[in-house]
Amino acid sequence: MEILLQFAKKNILFSGPEFIISCKDPSLFAQSFVEIEKALKEGYYLAGFMSYEAGYCFEKKLNKNNLNDFPLIYFGAYKAPLKESLKPSDHYNNSIKNLKLNITKNGYSRNIDIIRHYIAEGDVYQITYCIKLLFEFSGNPLSLYYQLLKEQPVPYPAYIRTDKYSILSLSPELFIKKNSNYLITKPMKGTWARGNGFFSDLIAPLCLKYDKKNRAENVMIADLLRNDLGRLGFNVKAPTLFEVDRYKTLCQMTSTVTAKVEKEISIYKLFSSVFPSGSVTGAPKIRAMQIINSLEEEERKIYTGAIGYITPEREMFFNIPIRTLLIEGGFGQMGIGGGIVWDSTAKGEWDEGLLKAKFLTGLAKEEFCPL
Repeated sequence: MEILLQFAKKNILFSGPEFIISCKDPSLFAQSFVEIEKALKEGYYLAGFMSYEAGYCFEKKLNKNNLNDFPLIYFGAYKAPLKESLKPSDHYNNSIKNLKLNITKNGYSRNIDIIRHYIAEGDVYQITYCIKLLFEFSGNPLSLYYQLLKEQPVPYPAYIRTDKYSILSLSPELFIKKNSNYLITKPMKGTWARGNGFFSDLIAPLCLKYDKKNRAENVMIADLLRNDLGRLGFNVKAPTLFEVDRYKTLCQMTSTVTAKVEKEISIYKLFSSVFPSGSVTGAPKIRAMQIINSLEEEERKIYTGAIGYITPEREMFFNIPIRTLLIEGGFGQMGIGGGIVWDSTAKGEWDEGLLKAKFLTGLAKEEFCPL
């Protein structure tokens, strides 16, 4: 198992774990955190991921108690990280073909109508609804990772290789970073296409920053994160709201929420309070996750979970794996999601999802035309 984290333009490589902490059974989930605490006390670094479905295990109202075909938790225990990178041994001709979505456009529209009904009834304020892009892949996953990263640089990319699958995370979103007793999280909500010309591209970030719908989505999730961190610690602040970053095909909006916690806070307590991020569920979180479970066709797996590391000093750094590919054998998948609020339209959300996936679909040899 090899894990390359390139968060904030710094390479950290974890290679050759001493052992692996893995769990697919919800009934053993809590025990995994006992093993995590033991490993940290023994001086190991832990690096790996938690799948989105791990979030169901933190709350009795959500726990489904069924075995998963993808790990809920998968952490390698390492003596120390390396300040190195990984490079593919040769040049590979990567091929992506036969792209398709796991839902039709009509099916998607029906689900958006269902979500808007829940919002109208007051069950939720927002739902982050996700679909899957499925494809066939040949080539070298590490080579593809660098190809995608070159096409669309992001602040929190990561690459994971296990004996079964590869994870290529081109994530622009920070989940959580802990230094000593200081926590920071940067929920992302709000998307706007880059302009086609000089002037339209110049004003695109401002269009996003002051768009009422996108600001409403963003502030809802920032408030949710403030509440989550408020239950966990103290001195909760939102030092910046509505920050906009440009990427190759789109602009995205984030806000920053910070708090202070006990330096020795248990890993279970921390994750149970904030995982999964409200930016990938909606608000209120528990009801949103119940609705997500009833509507989405399949497990999200790595998509919208968390990838990162924990040091023996209990510092941590995790992204949210959006824009993230899971490749197993000759097949791959990538989640595509968006925040649905009352004034969302099925067409608008569908088009936004295709825009978010363009960094990958643009590499396919044939034109991608979802039905």
